Amino acid sequence: VYVASCALGANYSQVVRAMVEAESFDGPSLIMAYSPCTEHGYTVKFGQQAEDVKMAVESGYWVLYRYNPALKGSGQTSFALDSKKLKIDLQKFLERENRFATLMRSDPEMAGQLQKRFQEFTTERFDLLKARAEGLNDADVFKKTFEA
Repeated sequence: VYVASCALGANYSQVVRAMVEAESFDGPSLIMAYSPCTEHGYTVKFGQQAEDVKMAVESGYWVLYRYNPALKGSGQTSFALDSKKLKIDLQKFLERENRFATLMRSDPEMAGQLQKRFQEFTTERFDLLKARAEGLNDADVFKKTFEA
């Protein structure tokens, strides 16, 4: 199964590349696309939504990648991590979202604990995906995760 994670407001060319690869893949394909909605607290202005989508990617909340099993054995990596690095703190993204801001208002202590754990999870997930994209096999990624 071809799998891609994309976000139009963050990287237009990555979305197009994922769609082209998915269409040409001989088998089922799954493309997961981040899409903001008014329930997230975004304004209706398209420019604002694009900025928020970009923040979701830059914070690691939503990761851009493509997995093409047809590339196995071709000398190319079958997993491409299109999010190159985490550029902003996850907190900056979360505080813009209604669903997270509500928790901050109702229980700041709990929200702080959850955000800290969420940041740790986001960073760890990104590091694992980066290791996978660098060609480590699943066993090596697992070993790398638990060595530290």
